[in-house]
Amino acid sequence: MLSFLGYAMIATFMALIMTKRLSPLVALTTVPIAFALMGGFGPEMGDMIIEGLRKVAPTAIMVMFAIMYFGVMFDTGLFDPIIRTFLKLIKGDPLKAVVYATLLAGLVSLDGDGSTTYMITVTAMLPLFKRLRLDPLCLTCMVILAASVTNLLPWSGPLARAASSLQVETSELFLPFVPVLIISFLGVLALAYFVGLSERKRLGTLRLSVGAAATVFDEDANEGWTPAMSEEDAELRRPKMFWLNAILTLGLMAALVMEVLPVAVLFMVAFSIALLINYPHIHDQRRRISSHAPTALNQISIFLAAGILAGILSGTGMVDAMSTSFLSLLPETWGPYMAPITALASIPGTFFMSNDAFYYGVLPVLAKAAEVYGITHAEIGRASLIGQPVHLLSPLVASTYLLCGLAGVEFSDHQKFTMKLAFALSFLIMALSLMFGLFPMSST
Repeated sequence: MLSFLGYAMIATFMALIMTKRLSPLVALTTVPIAFALMGGFGPEMGDMIIEGLRKVAPTAIMVMFAIMYFGVMFDTGLFDPIIRTFLKLIKGDPLKAVVYATLLAGLVSLDGDGSTTYMITVTAMLPLFKRLRLDPLCLTCMVILAASVTNLLPWSGPLARAASSLQVETSELFLPFVPVLIISFLGVLALAYFVGLSERKRLGTLRLSVGAAATVFDEDANEGWTPAMSEEDAELRRPKMFWLNAILTLGLMAALVMEVLPVAVLFMVAFSIALLINYPHIHDQRRRISSHAPTALNQISIFLAAGILAGILSGTGMVDAMSTSFLSLLPETWGPYMAPITALASIPGTFFMSNDAFYYGVLPVLAKAAEVYGITHAEIGRASLIGQPVHLLSPLVASTYLLCGLAGVEFSDHQKFTMKLAFALSFLIMALSLMFGLFPMSST
């Protein structure tokens, strides 16, 4: 009975959010409560929910302050000199244009928000791509691949969802992933090199302009490709604070890796310092907080609602019953391979489902089943992240439509151009994860 209720709850949850009848926040809140009441757990339900919320609260706090911290850093113009430098270094070379666009996307996506990454990168690089006559599909392809790697940071959606769903610390998932992410991003740059080389050969020359004759690109021309800045953005810039902001950000990254304090606390402190040194007046601080609060609130509300689902799944015993029934369906010889099975399942799973449906609905069942064979929740959590490069090509990901719209390309063309490279990147991440022992090939 519990197994049936659990599967019915997850199927209902996934159907409601995939058909867009309910938002993830509403579905995560109402569906578990409804099924808990149907199972007769009404009197104990409150304690289950509080326990689930208690476990996901640190992740929600970390995500909120990380989004606001990087939002303030973009407001101050911390990354502006890097964008200008990239434009100057390209000098009309198609190969450099593709590689630097990839670097820029990876840098900007540190804030964990795909929409921001696409807006900044495409706005900065598309005029240059058009002037060089580069295929805009190269831009959308490399931007989304770069973002798929940095999308695995603790304050980004997938890793935070996996942590809250499995109720493990984000640092436990992320820190072993650091070498894999670094090498994977180098792999994306290698892909960018070959894509750029292909474009260079297609165009047949390094010096192309809008006219028929070749021209030499100078610094003034490169400056002309930089998008105009609004008066409000210009007012927020703090060029004199560049080095102090850079030191603060590098110090924060070092503290995260060294685990000096809990991740949530580090971002709270860093955000407070960033506001104090860049916007000392309380009116300006309030404006910055209110400006970035909607994005932060949208993310943390989902994580907190996920605590309700996780608490009820665990407290009612549904997840135990579901894992038992799931194991009974698997051939006995497959059990020790649950980690790579989870990794491979995450590729189609996160493509045909939303991240919310996969991480909050499917992953807890896989983790509980793997537990029988001595595979930890953290190892299953890391394995579940493998499919993210392919996930971003899903028609369920709204921000990808924004990317295609900004670049002026068809969504289907973008999928066809990028899909094979996204699969290659997913398998690269999986191979590196196995090599570095992030999860075992077999538990035996």
